[in-house]
Order: sequence, then C-alpha cells, then structure tokens
Amino acid sequence: QVQLAESGGGLVQAGGSLRLSCAASGRTFSRYQMGWFRQAPGKEREFVGKISTSGSNSDYADFVKGRFTISRDNAKNTVYLQMNSLKPEDTAVYYCGAAWVVNNGPDGINYWGKGTLVTVSS
Repeated sequence: QVQLAESGGGLVQAGGSLRLSCAASGRTFSRYQMGWFRQAPGKEREFVGKISTSGSNSDYADFVKGRFTISRDNAKNTVYLQMNSLKPEDTAVYYCGAAWVVNNGPDGINYWGKGTLVTVSS
C-alpha cells in the first residue's frame, strides 16, 4: 500500500511559478513510477508527466514541455512538479499517482493522492 499526499497548490499570476510536492508513505516508493495528472473543471483527468523509478528518465505532455519539470527524492519518498511560466489554462486540480508502469494517461494508476488546486490568474 502507498498513500500519497499532494501539497503546494495555490493562487499564482500568469507567468509565475509553483512547486508541487507529493509525499508518499510506505517503504516501496522507489519501486513505483510516478506520474502527475490534472483535472480542470468539467474536463477529464489528463496526463501531465511521469518519472522513472530512479528519476533518471521523465516524459511530459506536449502542453507542458519546457515549462514543467518532474523530479523525485527517493530518500524522502517525495516527487515534485516544478511549474514555470504558468498560464490560466493550467488551472486545475493536480494529482500524483503511482504505478508499476505509468502510461501517458490516468488508466493503470494503482494509487492516487487527493489532489491540490492550482489557480492561475490572468
């Protein structure tokens, strides 16, 4: 079992930055790939990015490439999402998810956090 808890969301102006954290419980965190997803009001949950178990590889959705960076610290059981150059369309609830293999979509995620709200004002 892995329990996930996101933090770091809030209100930011367009062009600003935020760093989200996802803290995991349990001793098996380092065995899971981790993903970040988001869900805007009235829309489906969508893939933002993912990171390998070691942190050496990551992949991103096209709409965040060059702006968002995922990292992880296995010693701290934490994965991060650094978000720069934020746009109003980035407004959403952001979720972290854990899976043996994270696909470029929410299917197959074994564990979800409860999410943290990011609001980007224009």
